[in-house]
Amino acid sequence: MRKSLFCFGLGYSAQALARRLAARGWRVTGTAREDERIAALRDQGFEVQPFSRAGGAAWAAEMLAKTTHVLSSIPPDEEGEPVLDLLAGPLCRSEHLDWVGYLSTTGVYGTRDGGWVDEDDELRPSSERSRRRVAAERAWLTLHERAGLPVHVFRLAGIYGPGRNVIKSVRAGTAKRIDLPGQVFSRIHVEDIATVLEASIARANPGAIYNVCDDEPAEPARVVDYVCELLGCEPPPLVPVEQAALSDMAKSFYLDNKRVSNRRLHEELGVHFAYPGYKAGLEALLAAGE
Repeated sequence: MRKSLFCFGLGYSAQALARRLAARGWRVTGTAREDERIAALRDQGFEVQPFSRAGGAAWAAEMLAKTTHVLSSIPPDEEGEPVLDLLAGPLCRSEHLDWVGYLSTTGVYGTRDGGWVDEDDELRPSSERSRRRVAAERAWLTLHERAGLPVHVFRLAGIYGPGRNVIKSVRAGTAKRIDLPGQVFSRIHVEDIATVLEASIARANPGAIYNVCDDEPAEPARVVDYVCELLGCEPPPLVPVEQAALSDMAKSFYLDNKRVSNRRLHEELGVHFAYPGYKAGLEALLAAGE
């Protein structure tokens, strides 16, 4: 049977994996919500279907029956985990699934006052968004335990890469340096996410949980400083977090202060990052014209 990847939410991170597997001859299909996004993805050669809790997914059972690998990056909503709420049955009945990946977030750990966390640590989410992620992880892993679904959970740190990085915000004059001494969090380049997912597919271990972050947790203000150094411009002034006019998503990053260990993915998956720290990643983006 031809290998195939179905992505619930063919977004930024999923596309990095999808492009690699499509180049290797895999059939890649997925979902999106907005008509414009669906059209853009189809223009790139992907088979895309609309998916939402309200719209349902009458097409999904037939699609999943001939799928070997599934990746879900759709976040939980106020009602729960939409993919499982609508499609847990068809997923569990699929006879050809070798691997299922669920993209979660390191936000499930909450804050550790700058200390380290790994996959065995207690989950203490600080925000409602992260609490929903904890519940979603449990729902996916329960299907593994009770129905044998080959689920793997990936807790992603702050994602950056082409089109989504501090270089663009510094150039646009929208970058902020938040005055929170000692505030640390982890990051991951989108292409290194794809590397981790590929490695997991090659070494499937259902029930496994992996932190997906680079080797160099750092203070956000330091990252902005480094970009300004690369661009030869003055960094923006330090501002208190309450005066920074951050989005809800951005605020959630500043609720937590921790260093995330990625030792498990190195040891179990043998992963070597292209961008092991933010400096390497930013330098490569700048060299590519980002």
